[in-house]
Amino acid sequence: MGKELSDMTMEERWELFPIFLVEHNETWRQQYEEIEGRLIELLSGCAVGRISHIGSTAVDGIWAKNIVDILVELPSQSELEKAAVVLEHFGHTMMSNERKRISLNFGYTRDGFAEKVYHVHLRLVGDNDELYFRDYLNVHPQTAREYESLKLRLWREFEHNRDAYTEAKTEFIRTVTAKARQEYAGRY
Repeated sequence: MGKELSDMTMEERWELFPIFLVEHNETWRQQYEEIEGRLIELLSGCAVGRISHIGSTAVDGIWAKNIVDILVELPSQSELEKAAVVLEHFGHTMMSNERKRISLNFGYTRDGFAEKVYHVHLRLVGDNDELYFRDYLNVHPQTAREYESLKLRLWREFEHNRDAYTEAKTEFIRTVTAKARQEYAGRY
């Protein structure tokens, strides 16, 4: 029996949960729909503004981590905190809580990834750059392929360092998101 996740160092977690990318899988949409339904039920006592499928699993045809990302927009910090408490009560693990953003994971076990893994991002309504980024990649397949190529290059270099992997993608994401916000101004 392994250590509890809460007792592991960040380095031990990165070893247990490495970055890995897989070919696009159409079941990600179904997994999103399943977790969306579960979140609607669990968060029925919260003032949820919108629930959205984000991240690379929401982009057609590109390689991604086999983890479905969900954005839950709420109207206030107190609602973010209330939603986090509810989700933690039902087995989600708090990963970060800073700057009006809370992230929780589901499907991480002390023995590695479960069959289905989710990242739930609680944000204030309007803090939704990921929606613009997702939409832009789905409409601009060449840009989506460039993003996929970047991720494939970074995968092996940062396989056991999620923070560095994320940081190395940041400039690309910011640039594309700025284009998307201009092209889709007022969409969300």
